[in-house]
Order: sequence, then structure tokens, then C-alpha cells
Amino acid sequence: MKQGIYLLSLTMVLVVLTAPAALAEVTCGNENSAVTATTPTTDFSVNGDGTVTHNPTGLIWMRCSLGQSWDVSTSTCTGADSTYTWQQALAAAQTINGNGGYAGHNDWRLPNKNELESIVERRCWSPAINAAIFPGTPSDRFWSSSPFAYNAEYAWRVLFDYGYVNGSYKQNGSRVRLVRAGQ
Repeated sequence: MKQGIYLLSLTMVLVVLTAPAALAEVTCGNENSAVTATTPTTDFSVNGDGTVTHNPTGLIWMRCSLGQSWDVSTSTCTGADSTYTWQQALAAAQTINGNGGYAGHNDWRLPNKNELESIVERRCWSPAINAAIFPGTPSDRFWSSSPFAYNAEYAWRVLFDYGYVNGSYKQNGSRVRLVRAGQ
């Protein structure tokens, strides 16, 4: 009986000692530390060129929203992000690729709904994203490339204020973050 209590006590001590490290992996403006991180910093490889690789999916993301610029010296996004209709968002990726690309690549695209939702940080809100990886992300709506099957005038978007996904009229303005497939 004493051995069982000893093992239980040792396990509880280890959980308490390791919990702060797990909680500190995500940077939020606001956070619920009782919720397990869904996009811990350790899930990403910072590429040093304004992009990050999301290791679980292999996708490479622009760290800044379109309209912002990556400042390598401060590791932040500067400038004001822009809003786009859905068609403008799709065209923006083509424009970037046609003008020489970004970070040495010209295969950027609008992410689909599931890809975009994969970077939502569920323990954060306003914005619901890991701010250490995606600094300066506004608490706003971001377009996906996924059309809304129920209504051809709608497309899916992710709301990074609380991490919700919904359909929206394609003529509405929303933010854009581009992605590309990793090697």
C-alpha cells in the first residue's frame, strides 16, 4: 500500500513540475491556461524569412497577414493588414506568385478551411492564435479557399477572434494569410 501511495505522490509531483513548461509554450494576449495548447510553439519551425513550418501538417505559412511586412530585425509584422473580397483574396495569391513570390517561393495560395483552422489556438482569444508564431494577427476574419456548398455566393472563413469557422458572403471583406505545401 505504501508503495502505491509513493508512486501516486511521485506522479503528482512530476505533473505539477512539468505543467508550467507545457503552459508556457503558447503566447496569447488572453489565454485560458486550463485548456491544453492546440498549436504549441514546439509544433512550428521558424524559417527566418517571415515564414514558419507547421510540423504536424508540413504546411509553410506566412507569419504576417497580407498587407503587413515581416521585419526580420524585430521578428514582428509591421504595417496595416488589408481586407479582401473572396475573389480578391484568391487573386492576391496569384499576384504575389506572378511578381516573384515571397521568401523565394512562388506557389503561395489561400488555405482551405481545414488548413486555416489548423492554426487556431483554442486556449487564446482576441486573437485565437499563437502570437509568438503569428505576431500582430488581428482578431478578425480570414478567408479560406473553400467555397460554401450550401450557397455558391458564400465561402468559408475562420474568425480569429474566438477561433470559429463560418460561411460568409464572398463580397464581404476579410483578412488573408497565405500558405504553401512543404517539401
